[in-house]
Amino acid sequence: MQAWVVERPGPIDGGPLRKVRRTVPEPGPGEVLVKVEACGICRTDLHLTEGDLQPKRPGVVPGHQAVGTVVARGTTDRRGTADQVAAGEGFATGERFAVGDRVGVAWLRGTCGVCEFCRAGSENLCARSTYTGWDADGGFAEYVVVPEDYAYALPTDRPAEELAPLLCAGIIGYRALVRANLPPGGRLGIYGFGSSAHLTAQLASAQGAELFVVTRGEKNRALARELGAAYVGDRPPVALDSAIVFAPAGDVVPQALEALKPGGTVAVAGIYLSDVPVLNYERHLFHERDLRSVTSNTRRDGEELFRLVARLPVRAHTTVVPFDKVDEALADVAHGRASGSLVAVLDG
Repeated sequence: MQAWVVERPGPIDGGPLRKVRRTVPEPGPGEVLVKVEACGICRTDLHLTEGDLQPKRPGVVPGHQAVGTVVARGTTDRRGTADQVAAGEGFATGERFAVGDRVGVAWLRGTCGVCEFCRAGSENLCARSTYTGWDADGGFAEYVVVPEDYAYALPTDRPAEELAPLLCAGIIGYRALVRANLPPGGRLGIYGFGSSAHLTAQLASAQGAELFVVTRGEKNRALARELGAAYVGDRPPVALDSAIVFAPAGDVVPQALEALKPGGTVAVAGIYLSDVPVLNYERHLFHERDLRSVTSNTRRDGEELFRLVARLPVRAHTTVVPFDKVDEALADVAHGRASGSLVAVLDG
């Protein structure tokens, strides 16, 4: 099969990605092999490729927003991890997916299932969590293996390129929106307006929020206006109830905090953020303004998002690129030349 690998992390213009031929992987116990139809291109893939996030192993295949069809299953012996068996918590959940089912492969790939965070429903904080396209090969390939407990059942009546961005941009945006504690009908600030932000904006707007978007690039600003933002510019003209920082720039955080009403919340959605400048307590945090981070997601977040998307007018605005142009598409993300979501589509 063909696959893109991170050969040597570094600036995207220097060519850290390389397209290679590899053997089609085999699914292990509790895993399924997925023939990829399309894979969304995420800023996290860019951070991994450029080395902001160090690859967990050499030659890893990025991509964690893959849509495809199950073509093979591993064995069904699913006793669990050694720790689970030792704790008397082995499990056999049965087959979730059959050959021919359409599934989504997302960022979160595995958790231990037994730590205090997993037990409390906060598996996103599991210290032994693993991730698609970082710990294990991802969806910038013709085939990808995924533990079926971490795959999502997807509808067959929507194009793969519309579904792919929901698997990370959508899920993370949804979790960020929850973490932002936006009151009904409240004013939401959105800083940065890429793939995740434009999906989150639609979710918030469908639930009655008024949107105030701060972003660079005329394409992003035009999309924000198209999606009904009340304000698009450099600084919101009114006090906000909540804000989400999608831009990976720490110097945006004080600006977002300063724009809040008393009692407001800023959620930082990115996996990577440059350093936050020193905050002034009175200007940025006093009057019970809250600053929250967002770390990965739980599977429940994904299931809730897909239920919402099924009944709300939320649609990814996509630019489809050929599989052979994944490296060029990531360069477009790096240089702000794209708006909405970029999705690589495979032939056949």
